[in-house]
Amino acid sequence: MKSEQVELTVTTYSEKETFEFARKLGRLLTGNEVILISGELGVGKTVFVRGLAAGLGVKDESLICSPSFTLINVYPGRVPFYHVDLYRLEKPEEIADLGLEDYFGAGLVAIEWAERIPFEISGLKVITVVIEIGEVDERRIKIKGLENWPEMAKVQRK
Repeated sequence: MKSEQVELTVTTYSEKETFEFARKLGRLLTGNEVILISGELGVGKTVFVRGLAAGLGVKDESLICSPSFTLINVYPGRVPFYHVDLYRLEKPEEIADLGLEDYFGAGLVAIEWAERIPFEISGLKVITVVIEIGEVDERRIKIKGLENWPEMAKVQRK
């Protein structure tokens, strides 16, 4: 019987809080995960990725921007950090041609607009992150696929 994944929901009230939550999460990650990030345009996906990068020890996370035109950016940290943005790719074959599988297991892979991936990712530690807009600057960050729940409870606390 397959166990049901637990969903963690965190609410942030500013870009800085979203960044800090992701930074704390990044510190807990081992570097063999694939993070699938979804949410509408302008919801804060790239802010979240910057926070992950900071938690992974990327020297200057302010250099991280949405790689919409290069599609994949690589940053050195305590583990290699691969930032993928699928925003401008609409056809499944365009995404398949990227060769994302080559990066899986080689470091932490964070994929923005992950809902566009036309294939299932299996055999890897996959964490899904859905960011939704609430009131004004409020963001609801829903996360599935974390195994280390006691540590995540600490991350939630301010």
